[in-house]
Amino acid sequence: MRQTAPRVLLGLAAAAIMFAAADTYVVVLALPDMMTTVGLDLDQLQRAAPIVSGFLLGYVGVLPLIGRISDLRGRVPVLLGSLIVFAIGSVITAAAYDLPSIVTGRLIQGIGGGGLIPPTLALVADLWPPARRGLPLGIVGAVQELGSVVGPLYGAVVLSFGSWRDIFWLNCAVGLVLAAAMVRMRDVEEKTPDRPGRFDAVGLALGLLGLVGLSLVMLEPDVLTTGVTSGLAFLPVVGESRWLTPIALSTFGIAAVFIIRQATARRPLLAWRDWAHLGRETDLRGALMLTVGLGAIIVAFASAEPESAAISPSAPWLLPLAAVAFAGFWWRQRTAPRPLVPRGALGSRPAWGALVVSFFIGASLIAALVDIPFFARLTVYRDSQLDAALVLLRFLIALPVGAVLGGWLLRRVPAHVLTAVAMLLSAVAFAHMATWDAESLKHQIETFSLVLGGLGFGLAIAPVNAALLEHTEGPVHGVASALLIVARMVGMLLGISALTTIGLHAFYDASSKIPPAAELCGGSASACQAYRDAVRDAGITQLHAVFVGAAVCAVAAAVLALVLLRPSAARVSADAHERAG
Repeated sequence: MRQTAPRVLLGLAAAAIMFAAADTYVVVLALPDMMTTVGLDLDQLQRAAPIVSGFLLGYVGVLPLIGRISDLRGRVPVLLGSLIVFAIGSVITAAAYDLPSIVTGRLIQGIGGGGLIPPTLALVADLWPPARRGLPLGIVGAVQELGSVVGPLYGAVVLSFGSWRDIFWLNCAVGLVLAAAMVRMRDVEEKTPDRPGRFDAVGLALGLLGLVGLSLVMLEPDVLTTGVTSGLAFLPVVGESRWLTPIALSTFGIAAVFIIRQATARRPLLAWRDWAHLGRETDLRGALMLTVGLGAIIVAFASAEPESAAISPSAPWLLPLAAVAFAGFWWRQRTAPRPLVPRGALGSRPAWGALVVSFFIGASLIAALVDIPFFARLTVYRDSQLDAALVLLRFLIALPVGAVLGGWLLRRVPAHVLTAVAMLLSAVAFAHMATWDAESLKHQIETFSLVLGGLGFGLAIAPVNAALLEHTEGPVHGVASALLIVARMVGMLLGISALTTIGLHAFYDASSKIPPAAELCGGSASACQAYRDAVRDAGITQLHAVFVGAAVCAVAAAVLALVLLRPSAARVSADAHERAG
């Protein structure tokens, strides 16, 4: 690749990752308005869970296949395609008119947003030698974690001037702008085939026109539907479905013309000729089985209410489905001529060890993301969810700072040592959180423990990524990076389930020692207050148990990093020679 263009491309990819990561958190503020739009009451939060889990399902479910495609077809086409998918999902979400359409849009957004990360990490490995990857990997990790800070703020700013739909219209605009900038760089990658002919401007125009038509069909804007002439375009030809109106049928026609254009253009926008033989180069059936298994795990665990349940009510049939799907994937890995994860790709100890360490990091991290705000609401900020969220902000701001610092330190400290120290810092922070009482968060000194915890998790990002990329070959960097992300996300889901189970056991044990409310509140107001304080203290006991469990997971990640990420003597010698050169 040329010298300057790839770095510009990496900058565009990093910007896209930050924006997609922000979209993961933007729903936090927009969810009540989204629920009202589709006819859900605010007390029906469980029915709205698919709006969140749908994005997560798209984000994780097809990630290994996307990573493998980036190995086979190049980083640039996958980055470009992911941005376009993200923009399409944003349009569907913005124009959604019921719960299924919102969930569909969020699912597509998740596929596009998650698909940006593996090719970007692999691009870093393509551009920098192992000894110099630390800082760029830290920057990529930092912009991803920065999304957790930017997302709620971005949503708050947009909602102060417009509606929740405007958030997703802006997402579409930003995604298309970044895709347009990336289109100009499609041919800077050596792996991208050289295609003769001009850029397919006609195909682009047809695609944009189709998106406009889709938006009009879904939104049915009053300014058009109430018009004497324009309203005719929104009257169904048959029945009452909006998908049988003249405007909908015209949109279907545009889609058909777009497909014909892509089939006949010399240089089609979708470059489908480059993808036609993908099924011969990797195991699509194995990828489907892995997607089904991951999807079942995500729905089983992400749909549970972490404050009161460890697993979804649908788990009794989802978990057996996941087991069957994973067994099928394992069989395909053994028997397929070209398996999704090439045989031997993760054969070295540091390579598969990075996945194990990432799993335990995720299991520990989720306790901070979920239970720090829970603790704040339970104790100091009972009447303000915003103030409780701001407590977590102190933790989140330290994450990207730690990611950049970890990347810089990687030039001087071995990955296994840096990861172990980082996770021990987070373990110390969790151990201190397990001593919090009802008044602790009123003291600013507790900002130190929050920052220490976030800094520790941030410091671990670059070294774990670097260890994986250094001990895998270039042709599998995409799928290996995808599996690293999947390991962390699955760790988060299983971690919150296990920690919630431990916490609820502690809560029920503490609650069993509290006299019935009738006995305490039958006397005086002070007695009733004593009962409420006892229930609160039982909740604090629950969270103490969760924080202790998170500290144990962090220590496990530290120990495993020291053992599994330690490079061989030959690798250490080669790295020392490279740094000296």
